[in-house]
Amino acid sequence: MAIIPDEKDWTWILDRPCPECLFDVTALNLELMPVLVRDLSRAWQQVLLSPTVAVRPSPDTWSPLEYACHVRDVFSLFATRLSAMIETDGAKFLNWDQDQAAIEGNYADQDPTEVSSGLGEAGEQLALQFSRVSGSLWDHRGFRSNGSQFTIRTFAQYFAHDPIHHLVDVASPDAGTFTQGRLTHP
Repeated sequence: MAIIPDEKDWTWILDRPCPECLFDVTALNLELMPVLVRDLSRAWQQVLLSPTVAVRPSPDTWSPLEYACHVRDVFSLFATRLSAMIETDGAKFLNWDQDQAAIEGNYADQDPTEVSSGLGEAGEQLALQFSRVSGSLWDHRGFRSNGSQFTIRTFAQYFAHDPIHHLVDVASPDAGTFTQGRLTHP
């Protein structure tokens, strides 16, 4: 059975906690985004150590390996988009189809060690981009191809939900650390 494409517009998580993973993006201390990204990268690298990392819990649900590939690619995509928003208030983003990326990237057959390395690199690039943001840059805007508008502030919140939500999806023991906000406050 194939993966059912996720066609939800997840921007609603900017207004209320996610009922599935319980994460509330409004609790984020945005100044700690570089720390959060690095911590998320390490948590995902831990997921990749499981001997059953490539096993799907059901035929229509990604394996932890496939989720990790997705998170790696999200880190990379968001680093590119964040850089554009830092440089240009009003940056426009091309559409990214996560399900097509999974097929084209052959997520199910990737090497967990290589994915872990890629996660570390992409996470570091995103953390470095977030470390560039301060003051009025938080208000720079970016636009998705469907017209959704983000500021860097809401972009950071929207980003944080994705890898945290997927830690819950793969039942990572680290998921609670993030969903309960322990790493979002100084």
